[in-house]
Amino acid sequence: MGSEAALPVPAWASKPCIMGIDEAGRGPVLGPMVYGCLYCARSYQKTLSTLNFADSKTLKEEKREELFEELNANESLGWAVDVIDPRDLSAKMLNKNKINLNEISHDSAIGLITRVLNAGVLLTEVYLDTVGDAEKYRIKLSERFPSIKFVVAKKADSLYPVVSGASIVAKVTRDQALREWRLEETAQDMQRNFGSGYPGDPVTKAWLEDHKHFVFGFPSLVRFSWTTCTSYSKESVEVLWECDKMDGDGSNSSSGKRQLKLSNVGFTSSKRRSEDIESSGKGRCKFFETRKLEQLTHF
Repeated sequence: MGSEAALPVPAWASKPCIMGIDEAGRGPVLGPMVYGCLYCARSYQKTLSTLNFADSKTLKEEKREELFEELNANESLGWAVDVIDPRDLSAKMLNKNKINLNEISHDSAIGLITRVLNAGVLLTEVYLDTVGDAEKYRIKLSERFPSIKFVVAKKADSLYPVVSGASIVAKVTRDQALREWRLEETAQDMQRNFGSGYPGDPVTKAWLEDHKHFVFGFPSLVRFSWTTCTSYSKESVEVLWECDKMDGDGSNSSSGKRQLKLSNVGFTSSKRRSEDIESSGKGRCKFFETRKLEQLTHF
C-alpha cells in the first residue's frame, strides 16, 4: 500500500460504521481484478437503502456511472478500491509457491479493511460476498479483526445495499481502467478492440489470437495464468537459459548452474511498484483523484 498518511476523516467516521466489499473482473482473461468497498455510519444504513444501489451486473453502464457520481458526491459515504494488475494475478498463480485466486481475493478484502481502519474509521460491521466457503471465510476475517462483526453471504451484492454500492465502485473502476489502459507493448498492429475480456467472448478470443507472440506470449493486459491461454501456447517455442541455482532461502548458490524454461515461469514484462496498482485515487486510477478519496481514503 501507499505510504502517505491518511488525512482527517469526517465526524461520522468516529461513530460505529458499516462497510461492504465486492469485486469486479474475477472471471475475465484480460485486465485487472478490482476490489471495492463502500462505508458509512451505521445510523445512515436506512437512508442507504433508499439510494437505489443494486448489483452492478444488473445495471447498464450508464446507470452505474450515474450512481457512482451520486455516491461520490455524497458526504455521508466513503469508498476505496484495490486494483490488482493482471501480471500480479498471473505471477502469484504461477509462482513456485502458488497463491490461488481465492487467497488473492481474501488478501485484497483484508487490505481494504486495514486501510479504512488505519484512516480512523470505526468499522463495526463488514458485509462481503463469499469467496470459497462462507463460514470459513467469516472465521478467517473474525480472527484477523475480532472487534468487527462479519456477514459473509452468497449474492451479498443483491442482499445488502452497502455491498451493492461497493459493487458499483468496483465495476466502474474496472471499466475506467480498461478504457484508460496504457498498452506498454510497442507493436504497430496492437489493437484496443479486445471486447469484454471474458473467455467466451468471440471478440476477446480473436484479440488473443491476433496478439499472441511465439516467444513472449501475450501483452501485459492478459492474465496468462488463465486456462484460456493454454491452447495458444501449443505453438510457442521453448526458450531455455542458464541461471544461478537458488538456495531454499532465495540466495544464489555457488554450486553450479541450471536451466530454466520460459514455460515454467510465465511471461512477464517490467513490473510496476505495488503502489502503482493499489489505487486509492492516485497512481494507476488517476481518473479517480477526487475529493472523496483525498479526504477519506487517501493512503
